[in-house]
Amino acid sequence: MTFWEHFEELRWVLVRSVIAVIAGAILAFVFYRVIFDEFVFAPMSPSFFTNRILCDLAQQFNIPVLCINSKPLEIININLAGQFTMHLVVSMYSGLIVAFPYIIYQLWSFIKPALSYQERKSSRMAVLFISMLFFTGVLFGYYIIAPLTIHFLGTYNVSEGVVNTININSYIGSLSSVTLASGIVFELPILILFLTKMGLVTPSFLRKYRKHSFVAIMILAAIITPPDVISLILVVLPLYILFEISILLSSRINRKKKE
Repeated sequence: MTFWEHFEELRWVLVRSVIAVIAGAILAFVFYRVIFDEFVFAPMSPSFFTNRILCDLAQQFNIPVLCINSKPLEIININLAGQFTMHLVVSMYSGLIVAFPYIIYQLWSFIKPALSYQERKSSRMAVLFISMLFFTGVLFGYYIIAPLTIHFLGTYNVSEGVVNTININSYIGSLSSVTLASGIVFELPILILFLTKMGLVTPSFLRKYRKHSFVAIMILAAIITPPDVISLILVVLPLYILFEISILLSSRINRKKKE
């Protein structure tokens, strides 16, 4: 294929991906009541799974600070078109999440012809693994990081005279950024795998900065979690395990390259 033929193929990959996102967004737009009531506003509710579990643990171990979001936030809208705009934004985010495996499949189909037989064979499950890591990250962000962040930021105040009344734009922006960012962060093992294959990262480099990575994860977790050990562990442990998995993958790829 010529350069322009490759370019045309890439254009159709992007077109099909955009169509998939729009299709998912239309579906989310139609069922907006379920999306908003059952998913978007759920993490701030006392009945949300994570909030309920942590409050039960707080009572069992007599650690009151562990109980989060015991009182739901007061969400307001201050713009005339604010709710409609958020309806569109949430629909697009939902469409992107739902269409993510298809987008990865389209990109993989575009890249696949350029790979050797051995490379295609060793990475035939790439789409599945990338999608699984992304959805695991989104779920982790939604069920763990989001409620902890909402509780911390929603109850934080600099004075008793200041009342937190949260704008819907701010709430949805924080929730979507946390969940999507978590989904992207969980792609770390895949990123490390490719960087190792390209020779830009080595296992020794990752091991050298293991302590620095752990400190960075601890700082991030300390910022978004309440001041208790259990919440800190809930965030730190999965992220650090991801980093260790990345080191193992890098070591495996490095050994194969030497062979």
